[in-house]
Amino acid sequence: MTGPPNRTAWATIPADEERYRPLYARLLNLRFVNPGGVLCFLFFEGTVALAVLLALAELVTWWAVLVLPAVVAAMVKLNDMVAAIVVRSAALVPEQERDRFRRQMEPVVGRARVEWITHSVPGVVVTVDAPPPHTEAQTRPPTQSQ
Repeated sequence: MTGPPNRTAWATIPADEERYRPLYARLLNLRFVNPGGVLCFLFFEGTVALAVLLALAELVTWWAVLVLPAVVAAMVKLNDMVAAIVVRSAALVPEQERDRFRRQMEPVVGRARVEWITHSVPGVVVTVDAPPPHTEAQTRPPTQSQ
């Protein structure tokens, strides 16, 4: 290996579409999480509105108006970083292991062969003879000889 891979090589957003992404996603430099316009609106303006409402209700201080959007942005960026780690580690799994995993996880569809018992009748309990009672020799632990 010559060095770490280029960050843009792992990006899921083509470079020509980068300018059409919402400002929130561009400012956080999100590469793997691709929130749309409505979700970016909720992430920023929604958290500001929530913080203002909480502050007006005197449930939090006015610092929450600044802190809450920053905390949400940090969590979104952390989610993007975790997604990057997951994608990179999944790319390192050899194709043979992926095929083996897919074979193991495929559902098996078929019919089970059930032997017909001639004395069984639906809804009827068939009893069998009780086992012979245990004798003292069977329940006594074996003695050790010296």
